[in-house]
Amino acid sequence: MRSRPFPPDAPPRRRCLSGALALGLLLAGCGGGEVAQEALPDKSPEELYSDAQALIEDGDFEAAARGFEEVERQHPYSQWATRGQLMAAYAFYEANKYDDAVAAAERYIDLHPGNRDVPYAYYMVGQSYYEQISDVGRDQEMTQKALEAFTELIRRFPDSGYAADAKLKIDLVRDHLAGKEMEVGRYYQRRQLWLAGVNRFQKVVEEYQTTTHVPEALHRLTESYLALGMSQQAQETAAVLGYNFPGSEWYERSYALLQGQNLEPRRSEGQSWLSRLF
Repeated sequence: MRSRPFPPDAPPRRRCLSGALALGLLLAGCGGGEVAQEALPDKSPEELYSDAQALIEDGDFEAAARGFEEVERQHPYSQWATRGQLMAAYAFYEANKYDDAVAAAERYIDLHPGNRDVPYAYYMVGQSYYEQISDVGRDQEMTQKALEAFTELIRRFPDSGYAADAKLKIDLVRDHLAGKEMEVGRYYQRRQLWLAGVNRFQKVVEEYQTTTHVPEALHRLTESYLALGMSQQAQETAAVLGYNFPGSEWYERSYALLQGQNLEPRRSEGQSWLSRLF
């Protein structure tokens, strides 16, 4: 379900129909012919802010974002301009203009690094990337950027009201990245490119230990090691799988593979990479 993270401490929304219409005229392009637009008189920052809030109530988020930007254009040093910068990021986010939302939020962070609402700006950056995450069959650039943004939020503001949700999102993002590695590893396996597959499955086990993909990754490693004739590594991997996930389907499958070659799961006496991890 898509999050709707409304900015903190936003003033009450007040409808101002005439102001909204004026703002719409200000933002609209020429409709046709060569009719010149009349310059609208500057309004107070509070009036402009209220007009943009009214557009949010009407669901016209992109126009609202432009309205909040207008507050800063006309009154750059007012407190309403500062609030408007953050609200512009939120409105762009709601309009699915994620690049604009990231740009607005990052600009707010640069201009007001000590403001109490900076954690929310970091959260908006993460959310904007998070909403663009694609399935594991596609490029995961947005997934990686979401991970970096939420990680930075937690690093800088671990006690903020957004840290808990960021931690949850990080778990989901890491699981997604692990799923991408599994997808690529299985692709290599299907083409019998065993070493390439091993590298991907090892990465899942080493870097994404807390995700749901680890049991399958260990099983795929067992498969690949057997295909490469590396029976000792296959036995140790199956042993680690059985010890940590004894009732899983993946252990049953690995055990059956070993049995088919008259082998048993067995822990190594040396310090392999698996022994160090588990």
